[in-house]
Amino acid sequence: MLNWSLTFLIIALIAGLLGFGLVAGTSLAIARMLFVVFLVLFVISLLFGRRVEV
Repeated sequence: MLNWSLTFLIIALIAGLLGFGLVAGTSLAIARMLFVVFLVLFVISLLFGRRVEV
């Protein structure tokens, strides 16, 4: 999922350099959304992945 957010970020940067405002804005929004989802899943896996059952 992090790969997708990086892909959309790169698309947004390239589109921004070439002047495609709508494509850049949409790609940046998707990249941000995927990054936040990735970050939340990462924190959840850190919290619940280290449970030790006795």
